[in-house]
Amino acid sequence: MHSYDEPVYLISVVAKVLDIHPQTLRQYEREGLINPSRTGGKIRLYSQRDIDQIKMVLRLTRDLGVNLAGVDIILRLRIKMEELERDRDDLRQEVSKANSRFSVPPEKSLITTKRMYDIIIFEED
Repeated sequence: MHSYDEPVYLISVVAKVLDIHPQTLRQYEREGLINPSRTGGKIRLYSQRDIDQIKMVLRLTRDLGVNLAGVDIILRLRIKMEELERDRDDLRQEVSKANSRFSVPPEKSLITTKRMYDIIIFEED
């Protein structure tokens, strides 16, 4: 079994499996919508991730009527959203770690907002 990112499928196989012309795959590559790996002899090899990306392009173009420029924008936004979600998850993890190490019990803290400043007052024992 091959990994999800391992490039193993030839263009002819991918075209046959997805029922599209190999020239369509070449066009998607020229447009920057997919980026298959290349062998030393310049033969395109596609991974399962590439195939899933092509399926998404086909769904957007065939089923939803999006043109290739729109597909490019959608794919770029999707990548940006995934990056932002990873950043958010990392920040949540950092906040959780910080809270577990340096937390102040709620009964000993008071947070008041004044104008543009946050004032935090801690009660002393």
